[in-house]
Amino acid sequence: MKTLKQAKIGDCVKVVKLHGEGATKRRIMDMGLTKGVEVTVRKVAPLGDPIELTVRGYELSLRKADAEMIEIE
Repeated sequence: MKTLKQAKIGDCVKVVKLHGEGATKRRIMDMGLTKGVEVTVRKVAPLGDPIELTVRGYELSLRKADAEMIEIE
C-alpha cells in the first residue's frame, strides 16, 4: 500500500482509498480528496511537513499525518 505521504515532488497520482474515520475522514473528503481524484504533489516543506498539492484545480496544503491516511496508485 502506497500513501500520499510517500509520493515525490512532481508525481501525479490517483486516490484509491481513504483510511481513518469520523471527523478526520470527513474533513479530508470536504477538501476534495475523494476516491478516483487526480492529485499532483507540488512542493514539500523543508522539514517535510506540510505537503502542497494540486487537487481539482486548486492548491491544498496537507499535513503528513493526514497524507498517510490517503492510499494512492
